Amino acid sequence: MDTMKSDGSGAAVPALQLVPVSFADACGFVAMWHRHHTPPIGHKFSIGVADGEKLVGVAMVGRPVARHYDDGRTLEVNRTATDGTRNANSMLYAAAWKAASNLGYRRLITYTQAGESGASLRGAGWKVLAARPPRVGWSVPSRPRKDNGVDGIARTLWEMAA
Repeated sequence: MDTMKSDGSGAAVPALQLVPVSFADACGFVAMWHRHHTPPIGHKFSIGVADGEKLVGVAMVGRPVARHYDDGRTLEVNRTATDGTRNANSMLYAAAWKAASNLGYRRLITYTQAGESGASLRGAGWKVLAARPPRVGWSVPSRPRKDNGVDGIARTLWEMAA
């Protein structure tokens, strides 16, 4: 893989590269850069993408949030966040699938919210699996839950599968 790119003037500068990232560092990056979610409470693994020495994006992969997808062979990209660096998010989604499939998982899912184009997912080869209507929320009288600001928003379910 070519580790250098041109800055337009002919000078070589480091290209985007995948880097290991700890859970704590991934959480810190998500807290700083994600538009509407806080970091997840756990993960199976995280991946970073760097431009030279600068971390420009992270993907956090864990067990599926929806219990009927938690079959032991499926993981979910629970968060991605970038600083806006071009192609970083697509690189993260592609790397997340490669890592998950190399670990023996047969399926990787994620969601986008209404208003998000999914361009990064399409660029990484992901396919739309289903459109999910807005839900009223997770809170019920027997188990009250705090609204995290994402209830009532339609979502699209995406997947990569072996």
